[in-house]
Amino acid sequence: MYSSKEYLKHTSLFILTLIATTLAGGEWVYGKSVLGEGESALTWEYFIKSLSFSIPFIGILLIHELGHLFTSIYHKVKCSLPFFIPAWFGFIGIPSIGTFGAVIRMKGFVNSRKKFFDIGVAGPLAGFIIALGVLIYGFSTLPPADYIYEIHPEYADPNFEGYGEEVLNFALGDNLLFWGLGEIFADPERLPAMDEVIHYPFLFAGYFALFFTALNLLPIGQLDGGHVVFGLFPKHHRQISFVVYTAFLFYAGLGMISPFMPYEDLVLRLPLYLGFLFICYQRSGLPLQTRITLILCMGAIQYLIAYLFPTIEGYQGWLFFGFLLGRVMGIRHPEVSGFRKLDTKRQWIGWLAILIFLVCFTPQPFVFN
Repeated sequence: MYSSKEYLKHTSLFILTLIATTLAGGEWVYGKSVLGEGESALTWEYFIKSLSFSIPFIGILLIHELGHLFTSIYHKVKCSLPFFIPAWFGFIGIPSIGTFGAVIRMKGFVNSRKKFFDIGVAGPLAGFIIALGVLIYGFSTLPPADYIYEIHPEYADPNFEGYGEEVLNFALGDNLLFWGLGEIFADPERLPAMDEVIHYPFLFAGYFALFFTALNLLPIGQLDGGHVVFGLFPKHHRQISFVVYTAFLFYAGLGMISPFMPYEDLVLRLPLYLGFLFICYQRSGLPLQTRITLILCMGAIQYLIAYLFPTIEGYQGWLFFGFLLGRVMGIRHPEVSGFRKLDTKRQWIGWLAILIFLVCFTPQPFVFN
């Protein structure tokens, strides 16, 4: 089915991604880097230790993509092997998790709503099951509370009062599932704060698995969640995708324009932001006048919210993903003939996928202070 050249290419990308995420894991979990010196250098010992992050993380991504692959093969829809995308930037001092994820490219025509649904939902469900196991194991086997002193010995100093304003504090945002599993399976005395989870490889890997699962299950366009909505709501999936995408962009842009900004900043930012929204909706299928009206209304309402509730802000990190969805991928799902509903079993699976999205989604996944 696949040529030896394809197997070599995809296997090479997988190995490179595993190495990249292991290097990234060393930086996050243990504070070790190939660019470091002395105690901060990444040795072979810590490279091997960092596999405790990279193997479960990449393993979950692999299971996710294999779910798509095997379901495509079952439905006789041609597709590529998983493309893993390595992305380690430690050599120039930029933190990363070692990968941009993995994708499968569909090569064949999908001619039914059922096939779209099955292929779309199989990946997130398969990956989610493994991620759930990794997190339960991680929470159930937390090291003693003083483990953190091995990473940050300065914490043991009674005179330590923090790193000061010159150091940017980083924390992971919580979601319902991550919080709930911690409450159920973790020893409260060993449970790390969200700004220390990065030092616990299984929790860190599981957290990112939930992050990617939620992204894929957004009910927009041709994302996995878009396939789910396409199957569950054959007559209304376009409206649902458009509304969810608009709400996603609206939340992301809260705080981008505010009456409390310096006037010169607002004058510069306002047209740039509205222009960005205009570009995001270029593939929405809306008439030009409707598109302009929509983005002006969004900007006006966001400005009003900033005036009435100055402390409310969205998560501007989502804006780039919103751009990719709107301009690159598109927010409309390709149609198939007919409006036949899915059978009852698939409908239950579809609603389960929506529930998984809700408990995995983190409004502010990465918090910088």
